[in-house]
This record gives sequence, C-alpha cells and structure tokens, in this order.
Amino acid sequence: MSVIDEVLEANEIYSRTHELRNLTARPARKLAILTCMDTRLSIRTLGLATGDAHIIRNAGGIVTDDSLRSLLVSHYLLETQEFMIINHTDCGLMHASEEDLRTRIQNRSGTAAVSPAFFFAFQNIEENVRHQLQKLRTHPWVPKSVSVRGFVYDVSNGRLREIK
Repeated sequence: MSVIDEVLEANEIYSRTHELRNLTARPARKLAILTCMDTRLSIRTLGLATGDAHIIRNAGGIVTDDSLRSLLVSHYLLETQEFMIINHTDCGLMHASEEDLRTRIQNRSGTAAVSPAFFFAFQNIEENVRHQLQKLRTHPWVPKSVSVRGFVYDVSNGRLREIK
C-alpha cells in the first residue's frame, strides 16, 4: 500500500467524526505564517491549534509571488493582522547554490526547464529572513498596520529567535 493510500484510509476514518467542521477560513488568532516546508516545523512547535493561523509553506520560507498572493488574500479577505516569517537552522536551501540545484535536477531528470526560474538558495539564514521581511515591509499592498516579524527556528532545541 502506498503512503497516499494510507492517507486516504486515515481520512476515511477521520471523516466519520470530522471535528474540525466548525472552523472557518478566518484564523482565530488573525495570524498568517510564512515558513519552510520542512517537516520539523509544526503548529505544535508554536503553541498553536488548528484554525489559529494561516500557514503558508514553501522551500525556504521565501516571499515569492505566490506566497505574497496568499498573504494578501489572508489579510484583505480573511482579516489577518500579523505576518510571521519563519526560517530554520539546517535548511536544505543553505547547502547548495542556485547553479548546483539546477545542475543536479537537470542531470537527474535528463532535461532543462524554464520554470522555476529561481530556487532562492541562500547561505546566511539571518540575512535571508531580513531579505524576506524587507520584501513584505516595502510592498505597497502590505499596510503598515500589519505587524511583520521574522524568526529563525532552531531545529536542535525547538526555540524561535527573532531577527530584526
């Protein structure tokens, strides 16, 4: 049985009670989090419950056009008032350059591709968080009234450290 088949089986069992049916699309805590897709990051590590926040994930916790789109929808349509960016130690994107990633994928797939244009690899995690904060804080559609803060999650001890 594949993992997807196992997930479908688990979903069938869950659907019998569906305890989350009363949640709305609006996060109870009016918080939107942009973070990495890394499996070591979870709402549990942040003391949040399902329904408390919008969680937007991508490789590296990068402010891309698509994650920006999601954050804007979160604020303007679903009333979030705070944006949190979370990167983490030991991120895979810190261990390769743009060129290395593209070459590795092209060699394994046997072909070149136009998209994605960038993988947004980085070497310095604090600098990366500051760069993502700058993209949000200077965007004309992100109101100054929205709190935008950035953090590094340490995968070895579970702590968040704020980056200014």
